[in-house]
Amino acid sequence: MNASDRTPADLLRSALAADPARPLVTFYDDATGERVELSVATFANWVAKTANLLQDGLSAEPGERVALLLPAHWQTAVWLVACASVGVVADVGGDPSLADHVVAGPDRLADGLACPGERLALSLAPLGRRFPAAPEGYDDYAVEVPTQGDVFAPYVPVDPDTPALAVGGAELTGAELVERARADADRLGLTAGSRVLSALPYDGWEGLSAGLYAPLAAGASVVLCRNLDRLGAEELEKRVASERITHTLR
Repeated sequence: MNASDRTPADLLRSALAADPARPLVTFYDDATGERVELSVATFANWVAKTANLLQDGLSAEPGERVALLLPAHWQTAVWLVACASVGVVADVGGDPSLADHVVAGPDRLADGLACPGERLALSLAPLGRRFPAAPEGYDDYAVEVPTQGDVFAPYVPVDPDTPALAVGGAELTGAELVERARADADRLGLTAGSRVLSALPYDGWEGLSAGLYAPLAAGASVVLCRNLDRLGAEELEKRVASERITHTLR
């Protein structure tokens, strides 16, 4: 990847320039049977639309905080890079009452109502389906995002030395995040073409790095598995083979 990249959005741009057609995030939910595969180009399109929604729909400005009350999921990965693209802090599992905006999954809707700002709800249903009706106090992400533009440009250039991610009581700038992701990729032996199966939750740096940032920094790809404990040993072995997994983190 490009040595000059200093934010997650930079890493995605480099991945897009290198090979837009290769898989970047493959997501399984073994509670629903869902499988979604996103190429670099498709992931980048979701990021652009989501960043436009943040910047224009929510009027989010650099330095503001977005509480992400979401599990490890492909849409969560999109939100993490979209926040970095706008320059807002992605506060993973953060206190919604202290956030400027909140993005909540179906299990955290009640918690998210504590946010005084704009609120978006994600159904996390297969194929990114919308809710039958928007939850009270929320706009439905699946309704709002499709109309957003496919190209994103921040109104203010993102400063890589400002906070980008808050998780587990720690806060990282964009540059620190990229540096740690690269170090993790080196430690794990990730290279371009590596396929990482991660079943780690997105509630700490280890899971976020394994399930997004380190593969992105290495030019690798991630197979993100939710509810993997529902899969038997034989089925897991088949997945490792079919997805050509080179590294497994559970």
